[in-house]
Amino acid sequence: MTTSWRNWAGNQRADGVTVLHPAGTEDLARALTTAAGAGRRVRPLGSGHSFTAVGRPDEVALAFDRHAALVDVGPTGLVTVQAGMPLHRLNAELAARGWALTNLGDIDRQTVAGALSTGTHGTGAAFGGLATQLRALTLVTAGGEVLRCSAAEHPEVFSAARISLGALGVLDTVTLQAVPAFALRAEEGSAGLDELLDGFTGYTTSADHVEFYWFPHTDRCLTKRNTRVALDDLAPLPRLRAFWDDEVLANAGLAAVVATGRRVPALVAPLARFSAGALGARTYTDVAHRVFVSRRRVRFREMEYAVPREAAPEVLAELRRAVDASDWRVPFPVEVRVAAADDVPLSTASGRDTAYVAVHVPARSEPGEYFATFEAIAGAVGGRPHWGKLHSLDAAALAGRYPRFGEFTALRDRLDPTGVLANAHLDRVLGRA
Repeated sequence: MTTSWRNWAGNQRADGVTVLHPAGTEDLARALTTAAGAGRRVRPLGSGHSFTAVGRPDEVALAFDRHAALVDVGPTGLVTVQAGMPLHRLNAELAARGWALTNLGDIDRQTVAGALSTGTHGTGAAFGGLATQLRALTLVTAGGEVLRCSAAEHPEVFSAARISLGALGVLDTVTLQAVPAFALRAEEGSAGLDELLDGFTGYTTSADHVEFYWFPHTDRCLTKRNTRVALDDLAPLPRLRAFWDDEVLANAGLAAVVATGRRVPALVAPLARFSAGALGARTYTDVAHRVFVSRRRVRFREMEYAVPREAAPEVLAELRRAVDASDWRVPFPVEVRVAAADDVPLSTASGRDTAYVAVHVPARSEPGEYFATFEAIAGAVGGRPHWGKLHSLDAAALAGRYPRFGEFTALRDRLDPTGVLANAHLDRVLGRA
């Protein structure tokens, strides 16, 4: 079937795309070899939550709606799923069996394969991103070869394919290490930006999973600290309070700020000050994935850079100075998270403890100088862009940010020498095969 495609934010589109719906490994391999034989480029589709064109198909797209089953949950918590399983379904399947993923991002609409391939992460100074929970995978190459990969089998492919941008092959199944189900005690409140920057290390290590949101045009931040506790300590928010905070204030309120700011830009700054004070302090305890994940009903465009953790306070201070000196009107808060170093070649946390700083604009707005200035600030300290979020870097620049970049592209050239799995975006960020 030939159709059009667009991502969640609406800033990436493709027309005249042939969409295939493989079901099973053999069907997937057949789709790839047929396309390769015809000289057509193929991209696997996730749920479209990347803001970059990493998933944008040039000619042929593989949709995984028929390849999204739970394969197995073993007695030690090893869970195997087909590539198209959405994270929210996986969380439910695990919870029903007494298991959980040890860390999650704040959105769960992505497919497991898409989230892994672009380096999705949550927060936690001692915790890595989703790729660090991966224990095995099955990869179908552009030539139709099926590679079963783990630390013991095709280890060099496994190492790189944990975050691969879909450039090494198409993920067929993945096996993740789950942990016994747990709860999170959430403590949310407010703090001044200077206070958080002065005590950055202490604050970001003060609980298991810590993040904060700075509201530009103000000195105020929304803080979130989540501590891992036993399931028998559950004390969730009353339903009415949760609805008021998360749907009325956080989502409907933000939508109103964005809409008002579009019509009257001068109101963005006072509305930011109002928003910074609207959400009150709250403490509650709930099942982990319900605390990790937030609903995002207001669409936006995002740029996120991973910087060395010790550099984060100066990056944020410099960003504040730039906002204060500009005529920008920024309705979205700046999100700050942390993660432990890992050993994945294309991970944004590869080889270093990391802080993540993310900036946003409304989906129908052009980021303009705001994103460009932030990118320069992050780049000055060796920042690495999230693979699924907007940035302007090419392969030459990225090779200088990732010590193992050449190792990855050499493997890509071996597994897909003619670039069947590439698109224009991958040609830019990885170089042509």
